[in-house]
Amino acid sequence: DRPLPMERRADANGDIVLEMASPGADGQQQGGDGGASGGRTLSFSQAYKMRHRTPQVFTVSQTLLLSFQSLGIVYGDLGTSPLYVFPSVVLPGAGERDFLGILSLILWTLTLMSLVKYVLIVLRADDHGEGGTFALYSLLRQHVNFKGGTPAQVTRLPSDLQLRFHGKKKRSEPSRMQKFLEGSAVAQSVLTYVVLVGTSMVMGDGALTPAISVLSAVQGIQSRSPKIEQKHVVMLSVVILLLLFLFQQMGTGRVSFSFSPIMLVWFGSIAMIGLYNIIVYYPPVLKAVNPYYIYCYFARNGTAGWEQLGAVILCITGAEAMFADLGHFNKRSIQVAFSTVVYPSLILAYAGQAAYLIKNPADLSTAFYSSIPGGLFWPMFVVATLAAIVASQSLISASFSIIRQSIVLDYFPRATVRHTSDKYEGQVYCPEVNYLLMLFCVLITIGFQGGPEIGHAFGVAVIWVMLITTALMTVVMVVIWDVHPALAATFFTVYVAVEDLYMSSLMNKLAQGGWVPFAITAFFLVITVSWTYGRKKKGEYEAGHMISGNELATVVARSARVPGVCFFFTDLMNGIPPIVRHYAEHTGCLRELLLFVTVRRLPVTSVLPEERFLVAAEEEVPPGVYRSVVQYGYMDKQDMEGEEFLESVLAALKEIARTAEEAAMMDRACRSGVSVVIGRTILTASGGKQVHGWFRRFIVNHMYRFLQKNFNSGVSNIKLDHDKTMQVGMNYKIKL
Repeated sequence: DRPLPMERRADANGDIVLEMASPGADGQQQGGDGGASGGRTLSFSQAYKMRHRTPQVFTVSQTLLLSFQSLGIVYGDLGTSPLYVFPSVVLPGAGERDFLGILSLILWTLTLMSLVKYVLIVLRADDHGEGGTFALYSLLRQHVNFKGGTPAQVTRLPSDLQLRFHGKKKRSEPSRMQKFLEGSAVAQSVLTYVVLVGTSMVMGDGALTPAISVLSAVQGIQSRSPKIEQKHVVMLSVVILLLLFLFQQMGTGRVSFSFSPIMLVWFGSIAMIGLYNIIVYYPPVLKAVNPYYIYCYFARNGTAGWEQLGAVILCITGAEAMFADLGHFNKRSIQVAFSTVVYPSLILAYAGQAAYLIKNPADLSTAFYSSIPGGLFWPMFVVATLAAIVASQSLISASFSIIRQSIVLDYFPRATVRHTSDKYEGQVYCPEVNYLLMLFCVLITIGFQGGPEIGHAFGVAVIWVMLITTALMTVVMVVIWDVHPALAATFFTVYVAVEDLYMSSLMNKLAQGGWVPFAITAFFLVITVSWTYGRKKKGEYEAGHMISGNELATVVARSARVPGVCFFFTDLMNGIPPIVRHYAEHTGCLRELLLFVTVRRLPVTSVLPEERFLVAAEEEVPPGVYRSVVQYGYMDKQDMEGEEFLESVLAALKEIARTAEEAAMMDRACRSGVSVVIGRTILTASGGKQVHGWFRRFIVNHMYRFLQKNFNSGVSNIKLDHDKTMQVGMNYKIKL
């Protein structure tokens, strides 16, 4: 079986368009917009024999097993929130009505945000089994024709719509919102930056979750001895955090087998303790389900009660992990786990703490550990510490996955991505990101000394991720799901109103730690924007200085042809980059078979093997010069190593050979050896005397160049035979 060749044609604007050919009834290749509909398969190497994300039917036992496993991966952060929600409340003189009001807020927040929004609605917006902010963006990119005005370059082929993992719409007629988005480059850029802010906020969550979880668990030890001071708690927390981050290089698979049992014990323990406290201290506490107590709470406390919303929102920290970690499980298993274990356990835990506090209001700052029966303190201290580590692990792993997706879509510099499991594709480790998060986490822990500022920072990160998810979900509803605009507007209005209420309280705490997630977000945004702007300028320069067909023919004619095959990598979809001219002028020779390779990273989860490789002959040049497109989804491995890959390329080239002599030349070239040429460009910007011109020069000449120099090159993300690889450098002088 062979990869499909592609054909070139001119569109209505006269631009060259590459299209995948599809097999006809007689098995021969035919042009057109169709994809690989003939059921042909291709195996470049063992890495391409992937498990395709086809819909699966799970039995009841399989669903229950996945639900059990999801406890340790998905619900660590959400499940450990009882450690710090009530202790984060600062309400002097609180009484029975106050605690019932706070409990009512917690119950309704947990129900509306976690159960209704995420479990019942957001989980449906998966990208072929993958979740998270980038999955929502990926879905929109598949259905909205983004222009080149977005921060990162966008290339789109007609054949993309035929890809197996390309999303399908319910109707073919575009909605008004889709027409607006496709006609507005500004709206597309705003949408892209909103996604980048959301992912950067999740990165901030990855630094804050370990800090607040471990500190909250360890602080309980202070109640056992007056000699244990806060500085001792901070030192012990830092040691645990350092060990946690240093252990990441071993891979989550080494310890994941223990995550779910730990969390099952945790949920069972907090549920039973909560039930015990309800029975012993205040049996009617669950009457707080009546929202009337929320009204009474605000009527009694006014501004002071509003300020405590920043603590209440912590009860849904980690709710976004249900969607972000969707790729590891399925919707039904996550829904079952939340509905049968997580939700009831959290309700009982919060109700039990409220019942205890009604009788013991002085213990508000240590509500979790104070409400534990004396004989169970040390077992619960151990379980709570282990559960906090699990909660930290899940957000750290999610951060690695986010960075990996960002790199694949070219929104982040090429950091090192190591696969820590041969069985699970999603388990990755990014050392640069790991040590950055470790640095942020330790600084936060030491800087705030376990004070309420960490809770404020954590709440800000959570609510902004929620707001961004609400906005993206509304667009998905209208553009992809074909939901009536009135229903989508109702969803948007209700949840934005609720989330804005919480945000208004948290933004009042900017000076008391609320600035931290914005600082972390700004840090990652500076990296992202600098990288995407530099990549965009590089693409614009190459498009404006690319070699025409006639010039390429002249370059080929002047160069000596030596036996062998040369894979020349380029970012240009159409045309030849100027670095090829630079290469030919300095070497004076070209391989007998020259293949220009463009790697496309599509906003889909995976590209099937038979859809991965497209090939065509260059026009207006002598035989022996061709170009190809290799397509990957953001969950695919990028492997071009091995004889099998070369044989697949040769098979595809032979299908477009015009003469027997050309086919014989291809065989002869492959037997003579292979070389790979990678371009290494340096951007130098000039011009632009205004302030914004100086700023752009600074980004290109300093920020982008620093990132390009200190992160990996394009070669490192593609598995190649490095013994046969050569880099060619060239200086691109850009006028701003």
